[in-house]
Amino acid sequence: MFPIRDHNPSGRTPYVTWALIAANVAVFLTYWLGLPDDRALEWFFLRWGLIPARLMQGDGRETVLTSMFLHGGWAHLGGNMLFLFIFGDNLEDRMGHGRFLRFYLASGLAAAALQVAADPGSPIPMVGASGAIAGVMGGYLLLFPRARVDVLIIIVIFFRILPVPAWILLGLWFAMQVLGGFATPSDMGGVAYWAHAGGFVGGVALGVPLWLRLGGPRFWWATGGQPPNPAADYRLARSRIPVVRRRR
Repeated sequence: MFPIRDHNPSGRTPYVTWALIAANVAVFLTYWLGLPDDRALEWFFLRWGLIPARLMQGDGRETVLTSMFLHGGWAHLGGNMLFLFIFGDNLEDRMGHGRFLRFYLASGLAAAALQVAADPGSPIPMVGASGAIAGVMGGYLLLFPRARVDVLIIIVIFFRILPVPAWILLGLWFAMQVLGGFATPSDMGGVAYWAHAGGFVGGVALGVPLWLRLGGPRFWWATGGQPPNPAADYRLARSRIPVVRRRR
């Protein structure tokens, strides 16, 4: 189950969202295809990934930023960029290009802060844009709680696209991160659940000033939590191939 698109068109070209996607892809290709072997890749992550224990010793402050542009594989990169593509354009549309970039980076800082606070002695490097993107999701939830998001549901060989309100999808996602954070031992590595939760909460908090400028509760009442623009309507085009009836 994962989102594939929303029904919330933006009114301006999301240059910063596109630039962030391009930067993440370019950085990934540089080291993923350029490093000679797994050992070199491991060293690269240890040098430029965010290691809580190292940061707590006062070293590697630059990794708070560099870790936001590193990914551990194609699926990691693709999933994060899909979420940024779906939810980033609408926030950029409302905030403006410069404010959105600052919001994105600040959400990444909030994600790193909670992950370090949750496990300050961890020697495991944290990489990925998902903390900052979680902030984008939090801001999206605050501004467009009832925007429809198309979710692809896959159960064995069963495929279905189901539109759901953003508050259900993003609320469930956030709950899963918190549960995952409590359920996963700190020394296991894997998913940085607390970074996701920290970025999400940070995104909601950072989005409050914009929400208040738009009218706060009055903004919700005026839009009903829906996108302020007419919602996009996706329809599957009918095949032009003629139907041949089976003869009995």
